[in-house]
Amino acid sequence: MADQGAVAPPTGEAAPPTTDGLPATGEAAAPTTDGLPATADRVAPAFYAAGSGGWRDWWLLLHPPYTAWHLSYVVIGACLAPFVNTTRLVATLLGFFFAVGIAAHALDELNGRPLRTRLRSGYLLTAAVVGLAAAVALGVIGVTKTGWVLVPFIVVGPLVLIAYNAELFGGIVHNDAGFAAAWGAFPVLTAYVAQAETLALAPVLAALGAFALSLAQRRLSTPARALRRRSQHVEGTVTAVSGEVDRIDRAYLLAPLEGALTALAWSTVLFATALAIARLA
Repeated sequence: MADQGAVAPPTGEAAPPTTDGLPATGEAAAPTTDGLPATADRVAPAFYAAGSGGWRDWWLLLHPPYTAWHLSYVVIGACLAPFVNTTRLVATLLGFFFAVGIAAHALDELNGRPLRTRLRSGYLLTAAVVGLAAAVALGVIGVTKTGWVLVPFIVVGPLVLIAYNAELFGGIVHNDAGFAAAWGAFPVLTAYVAQAETLALAPVLAALGAFALSLAQRRLSTPARALRRRSQHVEGTVTAVSGEVDRIDRAYLLAPLEGALTALAWSTVLFATALAIARLA
């Protein structure tokens, strides 16, 4: 941030911008590329951000806690099958990693730059195309092993992914229910079918559980994202019955939201890991 007391050059020329793009004259700063004025409170776009630029942008793009969370649904779905084929499980995990971890998140960043990464649009588009192509290729290979029962999942998956992240069709899929179905229930059902080559009551019930968990994730992450990415300043107070006054700021509001998200992510990953060990050991 430039020093607000800086003096303009004596020549009368406009002061050159500083390294952060702000004028050194003490004038009101223009909005930055993320849509927030330079005077806004600066916070990372996500609690798992490691900084900005280079590998840190790719790390942020992968959304590690959430990607691991949703890959856990793949493990849970597969482990509910009567017999677990390790090769099919690994292939299904890779397919969803390419689709959700890479392609979906790259498309999301292309659509408005919510993470404020410095990654070039060409890189993001390439990541989305390659990630989706790899996922579909793995699905096609899976069809040769399981039969045509897997085809509907290979068709529906990419369509929902693109429609959700690109907010197509007026954003009809881009809502809480759409997220919970695509990122929660769908991985469970796909992984089970990839193993058992049919559906049963148990995976359907598990898919409903994953839907509910993903719905909870969305209800927690939506206000957290708004606080981090779309709020200029947060300030207020809470007055207790005793008369004690607590100050409210962004950190105060984020703590319970992101604390719950972190706990849910870890608990789901640990549950899936325990189930995999029990079935594969």
